[in-house]
Amino acid sequence: MPRAPSMLRPAVDLSASLLAWYDRHRRDLPWRARPGETPDPYRVWISEIMLQQTTVAAVGPYYRRFLARWPDAAALARAELDDVLHAWQGLGYYARARNLHACARAVAQRGGFPDSEAGLRELPGIGAYTAAAIAAIAFGRYAAAVDGNAERVLARLYGLRTPLPAAKPRLRACAAALVPAARPGDFAQALMDLGATVCTPKKPRCVLCPWRAACRARKLGIAESLPRRAAKPPKPKRHGVAFWAVNEAGAVLLRRRPADGLLGGMMEVPSTEWRTKPWRDREAQRAAPFKAHWRRLPGAVAHGFTHFDLELVVLAGAVTGAAARDGLWVSPERIKDQALPSVMKKVIAWAQSAGPAA
Repeated sequence: MPRAPSMLRPAVDLSASLLAWYDRHRRDLPWRARPGETPDPYRVWISEIMLQQTTVAAVGPYYRRFLARWPDAAALARAELDDVLHAWQGLGYYARARNLHACARAVAQRGGFPDSEAGLRELPGIGAYTAAAIAAIAFGRYAAAVDGNAERVLARLYGLRTPLPAAKPRLRACAAALVPAARPGDFAQALMDLGATVCTPKKPRCVLCPWRAACRARKLGIAESLPRRAAKPPKPKRHGVAFWAVNEAGAVLLRRRPADGLLGGMMEVPSTEWRTKPWRDREAQRAAPFKAHWRRLPGAVAHGFTHFDLELVVLAGAVTGAAARDGLWVSPERIKDQALPSVMKKVIAWAQSAGPAA
């Protein structure tokens, strides 16, 4: 187990000062229980899953719509996966939505959320951080929830110059040493709030920080440079071809992606595989869902994923009398009702702006 750096002040003093600051400055968030209220594990879980790789500002409207439609785990468990994916559109990282649905079913089947980190880790889509956050916030368990905000605060507090991700074990040890026996959930949320509002990535407001006197990075004048991050290799680029097929009724062919893998279970404009080598038009047409007079639309659709950048060329074609073997024909006015990822919305907008398919 990695050891935390030596304390600048006793852990109890640092924890107490942060909690005192939190009592005065805590953010009013729709999923956060008010002082004196008992946190709802379902609400804590939904918010933590939504907040992965997403900002608080972006999550707010999605969270409210989710709670209005599926107010508890049993309601979400009864939902169709396609409805959940459709409601998730725009949040990205769609594996979270699939895991959210699977987790709701597991929780409904067992009659509620487990109240320990170990039990929570056994549920679909709940990793180490999320399990610690739910255990601490919803159940008051002693757990160190270390997200990106907490990593930044702790790296600066202790002046840790080891780059991320190598520094993660040490930062978790730092957090674990600070978690108080009482109010561990409030401590976790206080650490998140401090990073989000005061100890920000750029221009931290050190004068407002309850830990400013103890902060090594502030004393050394290196706060804004921490945490350091290992250099990332350039993202590879992949290429694909999307087929904008329109039938005689004006409907567009869409199909569902495989349940596993990137954008699993979402709807898409049929496309080739996404590979490192660009596709030649004649080669791509052999992979088309139908034989048709395909014409290449000008330009290409660019989209960035976490681990690669994608460029999609769009071939448009008018199809007569063709049955959809592995997809469905959707009228233009109903396309918005489909569970479409952002990249496919770009393809659709690109194709529609180009005019008729033939």
